Amino acid sequence: MNFRQLDLNLLRVLVAIHRTGSVTLAGKSLSLSQPATSNALARLRDFFEDELFVRSPSGLKPTRMCEQLATDVYEQLLAMESKLVGQQEFEPFSSDVHWKISLSDLGEMMFLPQLASALRADAPNASLSNIAVNANQVTNALESREIDLALGILAPENRGIRSELLFHERYMAVTALNWKPMSGRVQKTLSLEQLRQSGFAVASPTATFHGSVEKMLTKMKLEDRIVLRSRHFSAMPDIARQTDLIAIIPEMFVRELQPRQDLRVWDITDAPVYEVRMVWHKSTDNDSRHVWMRDLVCKLFQRYGKGLARH
Repeated sequence: MNFRQLDLNLLRVLVAIHRTGSVTLAGKSLSLSQPATSNALARLRDFFEDELFVRSPSGLKPTRMCEQLATDVYEQLLAMESKLVGQQEFEPFSSDVHWKISLSDLGEMMFLPQLASALRADAPNASLSNIAVNANQVTNALESREIDLALGILAPENRGIRSELLFHERYMAVTALNWKPMSGRVQKTLSLEQLRQSGFAVASPTATFHGSVEKMLTKMKLEDRIVLRSRHFSAMPDIARQTDLIAIIPEMFVRELQPRQDLRVWDITDAPVYEVRMVWHKSTDNDSRHVWMRDLVCKLFQRYGKGLARH
């Protein structure tokens, strides 16, 4: 195997087939015909003396050699792209860049309005999409460029993923205005015994929050007191107002609800503190477009953490 004899353009075909699982789709992504893509695959197989891909009911599956090779090549291509693009000066006001981020429904409520306002002022030709990726798929989505960054209670363990702390977060209890605990003194903080005598409404969004509300209640041995589960935090205030349930919501959401006069807010005894982070792939470290966006996110949201308890 003589590396000098390898046409490096073929490596882009290898990566495209690996990502799509299809010769046809890979060709379309590279603006190549199917015969040209098939020919490129044949040349790759001859050079590496390996099948590289085998057919399966769900498409082409990589061989062990191909899996390692395609992953390494893809990272190198991303790094090269990032370096070349990053050398270009980014001018936000004239740029038409399209950023893709991952937010939960609560993230949309808390982050998206301010982010959109800043973009309309500083980068009016740019666009932004929320690609709400399941929390356990964030790393893969960043690696494949499905998203550029994600915000949330995230701690992806991958050496190719970077992160920055935005703020610390904790959960609080919200009830109807006339709600009172069944026993004990009525104070600002609900005791564990008072919590055990109550029913809970919780939200479990799939994107960026890892079901941390239920994890907290499970750790406190209160999971059997969960009466209602919702997919969206936005429903929690009205559920609390119209029932005798305690809604568990993040403190940053509580701040938005404070002007309302029909809800009561309580601290939760021994409530853990979580880290809300911005995460991105290392291949965009020096990309001037992404650097600008990350700086904007920090400028807008790192201030949320001021005043929260830190453990």
